[in-house]
Amino acid sequence: MKSMVTITALEPLRQQLHEWRMAGERIAFVATMGNLHQGHLQLVREARQVADRVVCSIFVNPMQFGPDEDFAHYPRTLEVDQQLLQSEATDLLFHPPIDVIYPAGTAETTSVQVPVVSEGLCDDFRPGHFTGVATVVARLFLMVQPDIALFGRKDYQQLAVLKKMVSDLCFPIQIIAVETVREADGLALSSRNQYLAEAERHSAPLLYQTLNQLAEAVRDGNIDFSELEQRAIETLQQAGFRPDYVQVRQVDDLSPAHPDLPRWVVLAAAYLGKARLIDNVTI
Repeated sequence: MKSMVTITALEPLRQQLHEWRMAGERIAFVATMGNLHQGHLQLVREARQVADRVVCSIFVNPMQFGPDEDFAHYPRTLEVDQQLLQSEATDLLFHPPIDVIYPAGTAETTSVQVPVVSEGLCDDFRPGHFTGVATVVARLFLMVQPDIALFGRKDYQQLAVLKKMVSDLCFPIQIIAVETVREADGLALSSRNQYLAEAERHSAPLLYQTLNQLAEAVRDGNIDFSELEQRAIETLQQAGFRPDYVQVRQVDDLSPAHPDLPRWVVLAAAYLGKARLIDNVTI
Protein backbone atom coordinates (compact mmCIF):
# COMPACT_ATOMS: atom_id res chain seq x y z
CA MET A 1 0.00 0.00 0.00
CA LYS A 2 1.33 3.43 -0.93
CA SER A 3 2.14 5.79 1.91
CA MET A 4 -0.12 8.73 2.76
CA VAL A 5 1.61 12.10 3.06
CA THR A 6 0.63 14.46 5.91
CA ILE A 7 1.04 18.18 5.24
CA THR A 8 0.50 21.05 7.68
CA ALA A 9 1.48 24.12 5.64
CA LEU A 10 -0.10 25.76 2.61
CA GLU A 11 2.83 25.97 0.20
CA PRO A 12 3.78 22.26 0.21
CA LEU A 13 0.08 21.45 -0.09
CA ARG A 14 -0.18 23.56 -3.22
CA GLN A 15 3.00 22.07 -4.66
CA GLN A 16 1.73 18.51 -4.28
CA LEU A 17 -1.71 19.32 -5.65
CA HIS A 18 -0.15 21.15 -8.61
CA GLU A 19 1.83 18.03 -9.54
CA TRP A 20 -1.31 15.93 -9.55
CA ARG A 21 -3.24 18.45 -11.63
CA MET A 22 -0.42 18.70 -14.16
CA ALA A 23 -0.66 14.92 -14.50
CA GLY A 24 -4.36 15.29 -15.35
CA GLU A 25 -5.55 13.68 -12.12
CA ARG A 26 -8.92 14.50 -10.55
CA ILE A 27 -8.92 15.38 -6.86
CA ALA A 28 -11.65 14.53 -4.35
CA PHE A 29 -11.77 16.19 -0.95
CA VAL A 30 -13.19 15.11 2.41
CA ALA A 31 -13.21 17.78 5.14
CA THR A 32 -13.32 16.53 8.75
CA MET A 33 -12.59 17.60 12.30
CA GLY A 34 -10.90 14.28 13.01
CA ASN A 35 -11.84 11.69 15.63
CA LEU A 36 -12.78 9.61 12.62
CA HIS A 37 -15.41 6.87 12.51
CA GLN A 38 -16.87 4.67 9.77
CA GLY A 39 -19.08 7.51 8.54
CA HIS A 40 -15.99 9.56 7.69
CA LEU A 41 -14.27 6.55 6.16
CA GLN A 42 -17.29 5.90 3.94
CA LEU A 43 -16.80 9.39 2.50
CA VAL A 44 -13.17 8.49 1.78
CA ARG A 45 -14.17 5.20 0.14
CA GLU A 46 -16.67 6.92 -2.11
CA ALA A 47 -14.13 9.62 -2.92
CA ARG A 48 -11.76 6.88 -4.07
CA GLN A 49 -14.42 5.71 -6.54
CA VAL A 50 -14.83 9.10 -8.25
CA ALA A 51 -11.32 10.56 -8.34
CA ASP A 52 -7.68 9.74 -8.95
CA ARG A 53 -6.49 11.36 -5.72
CA VAL A 54 -8.17 11.65 -2.32
CA VAL A 55 -7.33 14.52 0.01
CA CYS A 56 -8.69 14.59 3.56
CA SER A 57 -8.40 17.44 6.04
CA ILE A 58 -8.47 17.33 9.82
CA PHE A 59 -9.05 20.71 11.41
CA VAL A 60 -11.07 21.39 14.56
CA ASN A 61 -12.63 24.69 13.55
CA PRO A 62 -13.03 27.16 16.42
CA MET A 63 -15.40 29.36 14.42
CA GLN A 64 -18.21 26.82 14.47
CA PHE A 65 -18.23 26.26 18.23
CA GLY A 66 -20.35 28.41 20.52
CA PRO A 67 -19.02 29.82 23.82
CA ASP A 68 -20.58 26.98 25.85
CA GLU A 69 -19.69 24.19 23.42
CA ASP A 70 -16.94 21.60 23.48
CA PHE A 71 -14.11 23.06 21.35
CA ALA A 72 -11.45 22.66 24.03
CA HIS A 73 -12.55 19.11 24.80
CA TYR A 74 -13.39 17.97 21.28
CA PRO A 75 -11.57 14.63 20.83
CA ARG A 76 -8.28 14.94 18.96
CA THR A 77 -6.96 11.55 17.86
CA LEU A 78 -4.49 12.35 15.11
CA GLU A 79 -2.36 9.17 15.18
CA VAL A 80 -5.37 6.86 15.08
CA ASP A 81 -6.98 9.01 12.37
CA GLN A 82 -3.81 8.81 10.26
CA GLN A 83 -3.81 5.02 10.53
CA LEU A 84 -7.47 4.84 9.48
CA LEU A 85 -6.94 7.14 6.51
CA GLN A 86 -3.85 5.20 5.47
CA SER A 87 -5.88 1.98 5.57
CA GLU A 88 -8.37 3.55 3.13
CA ALA A 89 -5.62 4.56 0.67
CA THR A 90 -5.96 8.28 1.27
CA ASP A 91 -3.30 10.12 -0.71
CA LEU A 92 -2.88 13.25 1.40
CA LEU A 93 -3.91 14.43 4.85
CA PHE A 94 -3.98 18.20 5.35
CA HIS A 95 -3.69 18.92 9.07
CA PRO A 96 -3.09 22.65 9.42
CA PRO A 97 -2.67 24.64 12.64
CA ILE A 98 -5.14 27.44 13.32
CA ASP A 99 -2.83 30.18 12.01
CA VAL A 100 -2.71 28.55 8.56
CA ILE A 101 -6.50 28.63 8.26
CA TYR A 102 -6.94 31.97 10.05
CA PRO A 103 -3.71 34.00 9.71
CA ALA A 104 -5.38 37.10 11.16
CA GLY A 105 -7.21 35.17 13.87
CA THR A 106 -10.89 34.32 13.89
CA ALA A 107 -12.20 37.66 15.17
CA GLU A 108 -10.91 39.75 12.26
CA THR A 109 -11.24 37.32 9.39
CA THR A 110 -13.46 37.56 6.33
CA SER A 111 -16.45 35.31 6.92
CA VAL A 112 -19.00 33.63 4.67
CA GLN A 113 -22.69 33.87 5.49
CA VAL A 114 -25.16 31.76 3.51
CA PRO A 115 -28.71 33.13 3.77
CA VAL A 116 -32.03 31.26 4.00
CA VAL A 117 -30.85 27.64 4.33
CA SER A 118 -28.65 28.49 7.31
CA GLU A 119 -31.57 30.10 9.16
CA GLY A 120 -33.76 28.26 11.65
CA LEU A 121 -33.34 24.64 12.76
CA CYS A 122 -29.84 24.29 14.27
CA ASP A 123 -29.11 27.99 13.78
CA ASP A 124 -31.77 28.85 16.35
CA PHE A 125 -29.79 26.93 18.96
CA ARG A 126 -26.25 27.40 17.67
CA PRO A 127 -26.19 30.97 16.32
CA GLY A 128 -23.19 31.62 14.09
CA HIS A 129 -22.43 27.92 13.67
CA PHE A 130 -23.09 27.80 9.94
CA THR A 131 -21.12 30.98 9.33
CA GLY A 132 -18.20 29.17 10.93
CA VAL A 133 -18.80 26.08 8.81
CA ALA A 134 -19.16 28.00 5.55
CA THR A 135 -16.11 30.14 6.29
CA VAL A 136 -13.77 27.24 7.03
CA VAL A 137 -15.02 25.11 4.12
CA ALA A 138 -14.67 28.03 1.71
CA ARG A 139 -11.08 28.50 2.87
CA LEU A 140 -10.33 24.79 2.57
CA PHE A 141 -11.88 24.73 -0.90
CA LEU A 142 -9.61 27.59 -1.99
CA MET A 143 -6.56 25.86 -0.52
CA VAL A 144 -7.25 22.40 -1.93
CA GLN A 145 -9.22 23.41 -5.05
CA PRO A 146 -10.74 19.94 -5.47
CA ASP A 147 -12.82 18.78 -8.39
CA ILE A 148 -15.20 16.95 -6.04
CA ALA A 149 -16.08 17.30 -2.35
CA LEU A 150 -18.05 14.74 -0.36
CA PHE A 151 -20.24 15.38 2.68
CA GLY A 152 -22.60 13.18 4.68
CA ARG A 153 -26.38 13.52 4.67
CA LYS A 154 -26.53 13.23 8.46
CA ASP A 155 -25.61 16.91 8.71
CA TYR A 156 -28.46 17.80 6.36
CA GLN A 157 -28.65 21.53 7.02
CA GLN A 158 -24.87 21.81 6.74
CA LEU A 159 -25.04 20.00 3.40
CA ALA A 160 -27.72 22.43 2.18
CA VAL A 161 -25.63 25.41 3.31
CA LEU A 162 -22.53 24.17 1.50
CA LYS A 163 -24.43 23.35 -1.69
CA LYS A 164 -25.84 26.87 -1.78
CA MET A 165 -22.45 28.40 -1.01
CA VAL A 166 -20.82 26.49 -3.87
CA SER A 167 -23.61 27.57 -6.23
CA ASP A 168 -23.71 31.21 -5.14
CA LEU A 169 -19.92 31.70 -5.18
CA CYS A 170 -19.39 29.73 -8.41
CA PHE A 171 -16.92 27.26 -6.94
CA PRO A 172 -16.07 24.79 -9.74
CA ILE A 173 -16.62 21.88 -7.37
CA GLN A 174 -19.08 19.00 -7.58
CA ILE A 175 -20.71 18.26 -4.22
CA ILE A 176 -21.57 14.61 -3.60
CA ALA A 177 -23.92 13.76 -0.72
CA VAL A 178 -23.23 10.41 0.92
CA GLU A 179 -25.88 8.45 2.81
CA THR A 180 -25.72 8.38 6.60
CA VAL A 181 -23.81 5.45 8.05
CA ARG A 182 -25.61 3.86 10.99
CA GLU A 183 -25.08 1.35 13.74
CA ALA A 184 -27.05 -1.89 13.49
CA ASP A 185 -29.78 -0.39 15.70
CA GLY A 186 -30.13 2.71 13.51
CA LEU A 187 -28.13 5.27 15.46
CA ALA A 188 -26.33 7.61 13.06
CA LEU A 189 -22.56 7.49 13.53
CA SER A 190 -21.16 10.64 15.12
CA SER A 191 -18.04 11.60 17.03
CA ARG A 192 -20.34 12.86 19.79
CA ASN A 193 -21.86 9.42 20.35
CA GLN A 194 -18.93 8.69 22.66
CA TYR A 195 -20.43 11.20 25.11
CA LEU A 196 -23.38 8.84 25.66
CA ALA A 197 -23.48 6.89 28.91
CA GLU A 198 -24.34 3.19 28.59
CA ALA A 199 -28.04 3.62 29.37
CA GLU A 200 -28.24 6.62 27.03
CA ARG A 201 -26.65 4.61 24.24
CA HIS A 202 -29.50 2.08 24.53
CA SER A 203 -32.06 4.90 24.25
CA ALA A 204 -30.31 6.82 21.45
CA PRO A 205 -31.77 4.86 18.46
CA LEU A 206 -35.23 6.16 19.42
CA LEU A 207 -34.38 9.43 17.67
CA TYR A 208 -34.16 7.72 14.28
CA GLN A 209 -37.15 5.50 15.07
CA THR A 210 -39.27 8.54 15.94
CA LEU A 211 -38.36 10.31 12.71
CA ASN A 212 -39.26 7.19 10.74
CA GLN A 213 -42.62 7.00 12.52
CA LEU A 214 -43.34 10.63 11.64
CA ALA A 215 -42.32 10.02 8.03
CA GLU A 216 -44.55 6.95 7.81
CA ALA A 217 -47.51 8.94 9.16
CA VAL A 218 -46.98 11.52 6.41
CA ARG A 219 -46.76 8.79 3.78
CA ASP A 220 -50.08 7.46 5.10
CA GLY A 221 -51.69 10.83 4.39
CA ASN A 222 -51.35 12.80 7.64
CA ILE A 223 -49.97 16.20 6.66
CA ASP A 224 -50.77 18.01 9.91
CA PHE A 225 -47.08 18.69 10.30
CA SER A 226 -47.38 20.73 13.51
CA GLU A 227 -49.27 17.95 15.28
CA LEU A 228 -46.85 15.30 14.08
CA GLU A 229 -43.84 17.37 15.15
CA GLN A 230 -45.30 17.94 18.62
CA ARG A 231 -46.09 14.25 19.02
CA ALA A 232 -42.51 13.36 18.09
CA ILE A 233 -41.12 15.89 20.57
CA GLU A 234 -43.26 14.43 23.33
CA THR A 235 -42.14 10.89 22.46
CA LEU A 236 -38.51 11.95 22.76
CA GLN A 237 -39.08 13.88 25.98
CA GLN A 238 -40.74 10.87 27.60
CA ALA A 239 -37.62 8.83 26.77
CA GLY A 240 -35.28 11.33 28.43
CA PHE A 241 -34.27 13.40 25.39
CA ARG A 242 -34.19 17.20 25.47
CA PRO A 243 -35.24 18.09 21.92
CA ASP A 244 -34.14 21.33 20.30
CA TYR A 245 -36.53 20.74 17.42
CA VAL A 246 -38.33 18.23 15.22
CA GLN A 247 -39.46 19.84 11.96
CA VAL A 248 -40.64 18.88 8.50
CA ARG A 249 -39.11 21.03 5.76
CA GLN A 250 -38.85 21.13 1.99
CA VAL A 251 -36.00 18.94 0.77
CA ASP A 252 -34.08 21.44 -1.36
CA ASP A 253 -34.13 24.80 0.40
CA LEU A 254 -35.33 23.77 3.88
CA SER A 255 -38.25 26.19 3.70
CA PRO A 256 -41.35 25.24 5.74
CA ALA A 257 -43.05 22.12 4.39
CA HIS A 258 -45.91 22.86 2.00
CA PRO A 259 -48.66 20.27 1.45
CA ASP A 260 -48.74 21.00 -2.29
CA LEU A 261 -44.99 20.42 -2.70
CA PRO A 262 -44.47 16.84 -1.49
CA ARG A 263 -40.68 16.74 -1.33
CA TRP A 264 -40.07 16.77 2.39
CA VAL A 265 -37.43 15.92 4.95
CA VAL A 266 -37.96 15.62 8.70
CA LEU A 267 -35.03 16.88 10.75
CA ALA A 268 -34.33 16.73 14.46
CA ALA A 269 -31.75 17.72 17.04
CA ALA A 270 -31.97 16.57 20.64
CA TYR A 271 -29.72 16.25 23.65
CA LEU A 272 -29.40 12.92 25.37
CA GLY A 273 -27.23 13.45 28.40
CA LYS A 274 -24.20 15.44 27.24
CA ALA A 275 -24.53 14.39 23.58
CA ARG A 276 -26.36 16.53 21.05
CA LEU A 277 -27.67 14.13 18.41
CA ILE A 278 -28.94 15.17 14.99
CA ASP A 279 -30.65 13.07 12.34
CA ASN A 280 -33.03 13.30 9.41
CA VAL A 281 -35.28 11.15 7.24
CA THR A 282 -36.36 12.04 3.73
CA ILE A 283 -40.07 11.53 3.12
